[in-house]
Amino acid sequence: MKEIRNIAIIAHVDHGKTTLVDQILKQCSVFRKNQVVRDQFLDSNDIERERGITILAKNISIPYKDHKINVIDTPGHADFGGEVERVLKMADGVLLLVDSFEGPMPQTRFVLEKALALQLQPIVIINKVDRPDNRPEEVLDEIYDLFIELDADEDQLDFPVIYASGRSGWAVKDLKDPRENLIPLLDTILERIPPPPMPEGTLQIQVTSLDYNDYVGRIGIGRVFRGSLNKSEKNSIIKRDGSVHPVNIKQLFVFDGLVRTEVQEVPCGDICAIVGIEDIDIGDTISDSENPEPLPIISIDEPTISMTFMVNNSPFYGKEGKYVTSRQLRDRLFKELEHNVALHVQETSSADAFKVSGRGILHLSILIENMRREGFELQVREPKVIYKEINGKKAEPIEVLVVDVPAEFAGKVIELVGQRRGELTKMENKGNLQKLEFHIPARGLMGLRTKMLTSTSGEAIMHHRFFQYEYFKGAINKTNTGVIISMDTGPATAYSIDSLQDRGKFFIEPGAIVYKGQIIGEHNKDMDVEVNIQRGKKLSNMRASGSDKAVKITPPILFTLEEALEYIQDDEIVEVTPKSIRLRKLFLDTNERKRYNLGKNPSA
Repeated sequence: MKEIRNIAIIAHVDHGKTTLVDQILKQCSVFRKNQVVRDQFLDSNDIERERGITILAKNISIPYKDHKINVIDTPGHADFGGEVERVLKMADGVLLLVDSFEGPMPQTRFVLEKALALQLQPIVIINKVDRPDNRPEEVLDEIYDLFIELDADEDQLDFPVIYASGRSGWAVKDLKDPRENLIPLLDTILERIPPPPMPEGTLQIQVTSLDYNDYVGRIGIGRVFRGSLNKSEKNSIIKRDGSVHPVNIKQLFVFDGLVRTEVQEVPCGDICAIVGIEDIDIGDTISDSENPEPLPIISIDEPTISMTFMVNNSPFYGKEGKYVTSRQLRDRLFKELEHNVALHVQETSSADAFKVSGRGILHLSILIENMRREGFELQVREPKVIYKEINGKKAEPIEVLVVDVPAEFAGKVIELVGQRRGELTKMENKGNLQKLEFHIPARGLMGLRTKMLTSTSGEAIMHHRFFQYEYFKGAINKTNTGVIISMDTGPATAYSIDSLQDRGKFFIEPGAIVYKGQIIGEHNKDMDVEVNIQRGKKLSNMRASGSDKAVKITPPILFTLEEALEYIQDDEIVEVTPKSIRLRKLFLDTNERKRYNLGKNPSA
């Protein structure tokens, strides 16, 4: 049997971990002859490839010097923390990958904290050393500071450091060494990551992630912690609620390079995929039927943001999507719960609406994006933070916000965050940028990115992660701008948009078909205004000099899904279909809107 090493890769979004794994796979000849190889092999999901982020954890193995190295690619964003916490349980060590300019970022810290708490052995890789603005020595100091802050023990602080360029495919232990290949990194993994422990006793395997196949159903993925798993032996499954019942395993697979290979038996310490257990769930323990012993249940962080998902009831309902009914929406949301354990779904008093809670706006927007690509039409209300009660007082989620910005804009950023109850906790120079760190209520982040990019001429780089619950910080005074609403249904004309441009900025192009009550732009003033966007030019045979001026239209503001969700107010909705993202008022009729606003503010 080959010796096994189980490692997880930790990195912030866009620090290059998926690119580095691609190079390791190529250099270890994992790709078969004539196999078509694409970049970012592990980011197989369309959304992952488009956005350049890892959303789902992946398992592969790399053969090297008679060893089998199981590699777990972890998501880099704190919104997918539910995914990270589970998969780290399968590892004995971690590769901490840090950009040689940016240094440790909030998400790096988030995952590293979980890894150190599990007593995993770290190896630090300072990546992108070939960047022109690299600063590896300063970044290494920042990494030591981070480890000390996270209460790493002496063994964990004695980590090896590798300098690498994932894109060029080399790694060195010293910056003066020749830069040839990734052998120094692979040797360090074998030397410093311990092999899996082999405790005495009967079988124990914990399911840490799920896969699904239309032919065989649910596939449980987990690591054998004790004993060995043989598909022909009698085994039992211990559910999260403590119930035990016998199971028959139909197929067993281990990860062999990029593919799964069917086996009869899986030894202790290896990671495998199990087929044939219908009700298999994350956190379940598979054990010997004579002596069923459960492993500790995996704890998962609580959701911090909730949104209401509703069926689409706009005038354009059913024109672009295949799945439009409340039953189809309900089935899809509850199917998501099977593998997305950080998600909560509650049915509301209305049969057409569901309260969906998650770790952040990105977590929920990825779910919405997947649904629209599958052909769903739905509407989503504005995101709301989830409050708790601590010692009888109202408490809210606080986030750590890190902003990298040129020094001349630092004052504007501090002022903007201060208006949203944010407190500056750290300020330091980072190359030619200033790094500002704040503690800010999660509700203060809604819509902050757009305002910050506007006030810093697009130079600010923002990252945030959940910190903790703290007592309510008080009301946030938001200077709400009004919106421009269409008063009729039909195609928008260039003539009408041109004549209304002095009222504000538009979200639609000439020719776009809009409906009554749809939000088509942002008003210059703090009140909503209705306009006739379908108005055409009156064609008469009378001509006045200057009346036929050329129409000059400013390009519209086009929102991404996250930007649209952060933009809307409490009386507005985002309508999502496979082809469109539209903003609309909750009540399309003018009189109903007035009644709603009067009920909200009786003194008005």
